[in-house]
Amino acid sequence: MMALQAEVQVAQAVPVEPSGGGGFGVFLPLIAFALIMYALIIRPQQRQQKEQKKMLAAVKKGDQIVTSGGMHGRITGITDDVITLEIADRVRIKLNKSAIGSRVASSDGDKS
Repeated sequence: MMALQAEVQVAQAVPVEPSGGGGFGVFLPLIAFALIMYALIIRPQQRQQKEQKKMLAAVKKGDQIVTSGGMHGRITGITDDVITLEIADRVRIKLNKSAIGSRVASSDGDKS
């Protein structure tokens, strides 16, 4: 009986440490998720914005464009922030340059 009490006392005296992985193992899935988000969402969006900015800088008078709202027309005037778009004979509207969705053709007929 005395031996049993001694084993119980020894078992109670030994501290139990929690088991588990290192601190880095917890963050590994989080890091992997961030890398996947960057590769699939953030980087392509940055590339698209860069191409849009480049296209806006390259538009010139005479270019055929489509606005982001779907309106087709020819640029008849351009300033830093505003374009004048002819949508029909003698029907012109002013738009922000950022409203340009895409360039259909330039004045010399090449497609871009």
